[in-house]
Amino acid sequence: MPSKLRLCAGLLACIVLWLAPIERVAADIIVVNSAELRLDDEQYDLNAEFGFALNRTLEEALHNGIPLYFDLEFDLSRPRPFWFDDTVAHLAITYRVSYDALTQKFRVATGLLSQQLDSLDEVERLIARVVARPVVRQDAVTKGVRYEAALRLRLDVAQLPKPFQINALASREWSLTSDWYRWTFVP
Repeated sequence: MPSKLRLCAGLLACIVLWLAPIERVAADIIVVNSAELRLDDEQYDLNAEFGFALNRTLEEALHNGIPLYFDLEFDLSRPRPFWFDDTVAHLAITYRVSYDALTQKFRVATGLLSQQLDSLDEVERLIARVVARPVVRQDAVTKGVRYEAALRLRLDVAQLPKPFQINALASREWSLTSDWYRWTFVP
């Protein structure tokens, strides 16, 4: 009996040690706190809020001159029985986050627009909030029909410099992503 008890205690200790890193990784996940589509001037706008924080490795990379790219992806589709879903709208936005050591400011750029921010907290708040982003015209959706909306935010490691891409594949510290957040939308 005592040997079985020791075996069970050993297995329990191994499971606890195996699960301990999972808690650390969970802190590196982006959480979708809220997401909605709201009608405004004949178009539906996306409003969303994410919860995340950059870990120490990503902060150091920024301070050392390595830009980080975050991809925001949104899809709106109409489910069809016995066929592929009909994609009604797709939105993809890339945020480029960089740090200028001379001015000691962060820069967040999307397309041709950019904004300078004083702290990393401000950068995280800017990326974490999507406010009134137009995604689909009102006449592109049918009133009363059920649509499936999906949203996610992730760190795009494919846009990192090549040596860091290899490091990102081998390290969980470079993995910062949300799962697809899905909800039903009926105009």
